[in-house]
Amino acid sequence: MKVESLRPYQKKVNVTVKVLKMNEAREVTSKLDDSKHTVTEALVGDDTATVLLTLWDEDIKKVGLEKTYDIINGFTSLFKKSLRLNVGRYGEIKDAAAAITEVNEEKGLSEEEEVKPKEEAKEAGEAGEGDSEGEDDGGEEF
Repeated sequence: MKVESLRPYQKKVNVTVKVLKMNEAREVTSKLDDSKHTVTEALVGDDTATVLLTLWDEDIKKVGLEKTYDIINGFTSLFKKSLRLNVGRYGEIKDAAAAITEVNEEKGLSEEEEVKPKEEAKEAGEAGEGDSEGEDDGGEEF
């Protein structure tokens, strides 16, 4: 799968991406159980487009700038009308076998005007079924 083909609320996403930028990690408190977590976002992409990847806790330490990773069994979501790629509790992030050398930074899928809110996407019949594993994507734009 290529980044440009990502749509809101997809599940079982397998994609190879290169990390271009990372925000500073910050601490958040879970609304479910008041536990503390660390979260950040990375701008990632391939030769077709870029998207924001939300990283939680231990996954933050697994990634580095300019490195290429396989996201296995990830999912997509919308946060503040902006598309996000997520690893989630059932997904994995691994070093990719081959490096991505060129990234199309002209097409950013996480830009607000590029994606439709859940209600509009469902009306148009474009969204997948269900939610995104119940995780909050919290994050800032680059």
